[in-house]
Order: sequence, then C-alpha cells, then structure tokens
Amino acid sequence: MSRIRQHVRGTRRLTTTAGVAVTTATLLTVALSPAAHADPRPTRATAIQNAASALLAHATSLGLTSAEHTSVRDVIVDKDGTQHVRYDRTYHGLPVLGGDFVVHLARDGAYRSANRATRSPISLRSILPEVSAPKAADLAVNALRAAHLGNTLKQVKAKPELIVDALHGTPRLAWRTNAAGLDSLGNPVARTVLTDARTGAQIDAWDSIETAAGDGKSLYSGTVPLETTQSGSSYQLKDPTRGNTYTGDAEGKTDLCFFGICFSRAPATLFTDSDNHWGSGTTSDRASAAVDAQYGTNETWDYYKNVQGRNGIGGDGKGSYNRVHYGSNYNNAFWDDSCFCMTYGDGDGTTFGPLVALDVAGHEMTHGVTSKTAALTYSGESGGLNEATSDILGTMVEWYANNPSDAGDYLIGEKIVKPGFGQPALRFMDKPSKDGNSADYWSSSVGNLDVHYSSGVANHFAYLLAEGSGPKTINGVSYNSPTYNGSTVTGIGRDKVGKIWYRALTVYMTSSTNYKGARTATLNAAKDLYGAGSTEYNAVAAAWSAVNVN
Repeated sequence: MSRIRQHVRGTRRLTTTAGVAVTTATLLTVALSPAAHADPRPTRATAIQNAASALLAHATSLGLTSAEHTSVRDVIVDKDGTQHVRYDRTYHGLPVLGGDFVVHLARDGAYRSANRATRSPISLRSILPEVSAPKAADLAVNALRAAHLGNTLKQVKAKPELIVDALHGTPRLAWRTNAAGLDSLGNPVARTVLTDARTGAQIDAWDSIETAAGDGKSLYSGTVPLETTQSGSSYQLKDPTRGNTYTGDAEGKTDLCFFGICFSRAPATLFTDSDNHWGSGTTSDRASAAVDAQYGTNETWDYYKNVQGRNGIGGDGKGSYNRVHYGSNYNNAFWDDSCFCMTYGDGDGTTFGPLVALDVAGHEMTHGVTSKTAALTYSGESGGLNEATSDILGTMVEWYANNPSDAGDYLIGEKIVKPGFGQPALRFMDKPSKDGNSADYWSSSVGNLDVHYSSGVANHFAYLLAEGSGPKTINGVSYNSPTYNGSTVTGIGRDKVGKIWYRALTVYMTSSTNYKGARTATLNAAKDLYGAGSTEYNAVAAAWSAVNVN
C-alpha cells in the first residue's frame, strides 16, 4: 500500500483595475525535509500567483473586462521553471465556449505570451434569452432523433445550459443542450446541440460520448501483472498504487446519466477473487475482460506518469474506474467525464469482440486528459484533433507497454475487430484512407467529416513524423505512407512524437484549435523541447506539409 500526500487548497480572488475577477489558489504549507527543497522550480501555487499578476497587468490585451471572471483549469511548470497556466472564462456568470486561454510565464514569473481560443471581444446587449429553455431542449431532442434516424429512441431527455458562444464567429448568447436517450437495444446515445438563444437556429452539434469503437489472464494481452487490494480473505481488483483505480461489472446494464442528466447509472460491481489469480483468458470468465480493462488503465497511468510527468488522468493523482460488460452486444467503449470512468461493451461477436484492448483503453482515457487540458471541441477540425490526440497518445501507450501479446503498431483497434467488420483494424495511421472514410490530407472540407475520419490528417502526420514516408515493416506489420507533396519525410521516432504532441496539447492548444493551429502548436512544442531550427523542429514542419497543412 502506498500513501499519497495531499495538499489542502483554499481560494481567494484578486480584482484587476478594470474590475476583472481572477481566481487564484493558496496552498497550506507543511514542514518539509531538506531534500524537499532540492527542486528550485516554482511550485504550482507560485505559478498560479504569477499568472494572476499577469492577468492584472494584461487584462486589456487578453480581452478581459469587468464582466468576465476566470478560473484555473490546469498548470504546467517546465523543468527550466517556465510556467503555463490554463484558464476558463465566464461572462456575467455564464460559461464562455471558446473563452479558454493559456498564459505563458518566464521562470521569474514575467509574462511572455498567451494562447487564446478566440480573440473576439465579448460584449452582449443582454444575457436574457429570447428562446426558452424548454424550446432549446425540444430542439436538441429533435436533433438527437435526426442524428439517429431509423433507430427508435427511448427515454430521451435533455438539459439546456445558457452560455456565451465565442467559438463560432461573433460571440452570442446560446443554449448548450445535452440530449440523451437509449437506442432499441437499450444502449446509450447522446448529443450536444448548440442553439442561438435569440433565433433558435442550430449553431453546431456533436456526439457527446467520445468514442472509439474498437478493443491476470487477459483476452488480448496474455498474462499480465496486477496490483490489487486485499480485503479480509479475498482480493479486490483495485490498485492502491495508481489512485485506487478499480474495475467493476456493469452486469449488462446501461446508464441514463450524461453530463448532469442523471436518471440511473449502470453498476460497477467491484470484481473480487479468492486467490489473486484473475480470469481465464476466455470470454466464459467475466473476469477476463476485467483483467484487460485494469491492465489498460495501469499502462495508461504509467505512460502518462513515467513519460509525460502527469500524475493520473486529471493530473491530480486521483484514480478513475472501469466498467466492463456494459449494455447488450454493445459495439463501443467510451470515457465519461461525469463519472470519471471508462466503460466497455462486449461487442456483438460478429463485428467486434469485447472492446477492452490496450490501445482502446489508452485512446479513451486520453479523452479524459484532453478534457482536463485543451478541451478540444468535439466537432469540426478541433473534433478531428480531439480524436487524433486519443489515437496518437493511445498508440504511444501500446508501444510503451511493450507487451509481446499485443505488440506496438500504428493500427487502431486491431485486436477487437472480427471478420464481420471487413478490415483488419478500425483505423490506419500510415494511410488513413485505407479504412474507406478517413482523410489522408487536409482540405477545406475536412472539418465537415465525422471526427473519427477528419482525425486521419493528424494521425497521418504523427506516423510520418515518427517513422517517415515510404514502405517499411515494423514489428511484422507492413506500412507504406505517402505524402501530399511527393516529398520524402524522415522520422524522428515515436518517443519524440509523443513528447511533442503532449506538450502541444497541454501548453498551446485551446478548445478551438484547428489544423493550422495544430501545426503552430506542435512547432512551438518542438522548439521548446529541442530548439528552433533543430532536426525535430524541421521534421515537424515537413510532416505537416506532407499532409497539406501549411
């Protein structure tokens, strides 16, 4: 059993000369040993304090007014003491979609720059909607039904929230409505609908469950080590070394609870065992899928902590939990922020098997990391980048695990597909169009694709940056990656790609980042990590050009 030291934080508020309220945090100090002072970097609390001072001094250039308040979402302190503090924003108390920004500070706390999701000033004549909340809910329900045309939906409900939309042009008052229901098999469906609060016109809509249909003695990864918790004479599938992350049985049931719309939630009955040897490696033992899920969580936790320096999905050391055997023949897996949990279906046995494969786990939990950092909006080009982030870093988790039963590759979900799916994987990073739908290269229409297909541009970029263009065989898998401009790209290795993408995500990207912005963000990350004009920096530029992002 390991002990986790917890720091207690309080809050206080500063006010700019313009009257802008800035939320900061104070840290209750404890007596530290001399060794604890070895790291001279600013603390998280110091970074927040420095950023608060920067907001006071630069409120005008950051577009902050007396009507706007800010709150800290995330903090990163680099090894050299550079600080990056990410903020969310409200306007007269209303959340601002696209109002997020990141403040960058030098080691001494001096303001350097900021990345903003939008530069449009927010000034509304009124925050009173002309479209009522019930009307917004009805519009969202209709949009959910339209998105699932031909599928009878049951128990559909919606919850509208009044916000300011600064993500789609001139800021305006809008309803952000989360609609949820059950399909004919009793499995959950959900959609977020953005509606103009004055005209009732739909601004945007996207699926609310961020998914990647894809995948002791496990089903896919062989016999794997597990950290468990002993309780009396039995053992619980709960890991005290990784934030008490645990795995439970959903017992074939489903949720009626999404984004604050809660009617009931499927169980997560904790798996227990008498001898601490879990599963049989077959689907006849319900614990086998649980082994995969717990193992996937462990490897994802370890990758983010040991490679990226992130302590848990939320960066706060708290564990999540897994539910397996969810729904009826459910061909999906998803991360849900509202429960901070991972959920896996068993598949229908024809198209997919149980969706508990390692790269699926890494993919889905990376949605949790994205939500706690850049929070890329799940539609348009930013939605494609959201999905690509999960594919890219989920793939890095698979390579990190170095499991001979599920060797690293650039295929997504290859373990979970069945003959009925018709192809050997869900997606192919070396040439995304091999799945019949994904985009190899950027074009002006990419943002109109489903986010699982517009992600192809960034997936292709990441493969080229890691391995380079042309034919090659890696771990027994053949690849042949083309380029848009006919260029030859030389790879810099997947470890550097993971480092560059993670830094771009957590330091430079915002909710509205598009492909052009992703190029800038990854170049900034490469410059930070390896220097301007370095081989890595130039390779990032070349790989983006090779997928027509310039």
